[in-house]
Amino acid sequence: MRQTLGRTTLTAMLCIGFLTVAGCGSKKSGGDSDAGGPVVSDGEAVSQLTGKIAVEGSSTVSPITTQAKERFNEQHPDVTISITGEGTSNGFKSFAKKETDIQDASRPIKQKELDTCNESGLEFIEVPVAYDGLTIAVHPKNKFVKSLTVDQLKKIFRSGDSAKTWKEVDPQWPDKKISIFSPGTGSGTYDYFSEVVIGKEGSLRDDNQINLNEDDNILVRGVAGDEFAIGYFGYSYYDRNKNDLQAVPIINPAGEAVLPNAETIESGEYAPFSRPLFIYLNSESLDKVEVEIFVESYMTNIREIVAAANYVPLPESVYTAATQNIENRVAGTHYLTAEGEKREGSIINVFKPENLKK
Repeated sequence: MRQTLGRTTLTAMLCIGFLTVAGCGSKKSGGDSDAGGPVVSDGEAVSQLTGKIAVEGSSTVSPITTQAKERFNEQHPDVTISITGEGTSNGFKSFAKKETDIQDASRPIKQKELDTCNESGLEFIEVPVAYDGLTIAVHPKNKFVKSLTVDQLKKIFRSGDSAKTWKEVDPQWPDKKISIFSPGTGSGTYDYFSEVVIGKEGSLRDDNQINLNEDDNILVRGVAGDEFAIGYFGYSYYDRNKNDLQAVPIINPAGEAVLPNAETIESGEYAPFSRPLFIYLNSESLDKVEVEIFVESYMTNIREIVAAANYVPLPESVYTAATQNIENRVAGTHYLTAEGEKREGSIINVFKPENLKK
């Protein structure tokens, strides 16, 4: 069910001429432009809404926001939406300084980032948008890796006793050097992977066998170009390049080897690498009509947008709660405890009003 955000959005739409008008025209008609009314092109109304929206953050989430942008710009072509995917951590730095309107995030906000936002007077609304399955991939010619455990991933990615060759991971595997591709330290995907695989006491290896980059497309090309490579990135990047990559089944806590796909990610069977993705909204930015209408379009069409970006939609109850939070400007995060620790659990159990922290 469509819900309205903030001020009455229908009134805003009327002011900018969003409503369909009768008649056909071959070019934009400038007759109403000074009043902000609709113009007609090829028989359809085109909004006169203008403005700029700045989005920064996770390269994993950017395909979703890009889908939202493309859909929105079909009706509002004069609104400029810039989307930069330099990593979740890097994005939160700009977001806290009020340099951006929307923050794409492949993990929840951390306590130190919340503190920075509070120091700058930034209030934000936390919006879960999709499920992702962080995908571990190898080259398609790799015929020896049938599955991987978290302990084997530790041997490959953790510093200290890192495996130099595949044979050091499993004696049955070839004595070939492992080429490793990982998101950079500013990435939320890096943070999530490190939390699961490396742990709080360890660190990611930093020798000459690992290649770090914030651009997931570069990581994809790296794995696709080396027969003995391994890398990880969001499921969307694997799905769009699956002819050039091979996803590795991961042994979940139940002892089952599971591949990432829409069903196993949504069910949580693809564990421990299923995770929610987010956008964070600057509450002040929602006072700008172009941001408000863009966010409404985003949330109204969220299931189609997420599916088009090759991710997995969340339960409808989560989208309903998030939309109500936007409408009522409910600021804060649900993913930090009173002590500043990350709150664990399913999104349905975590994204509840009683867990909100400002």
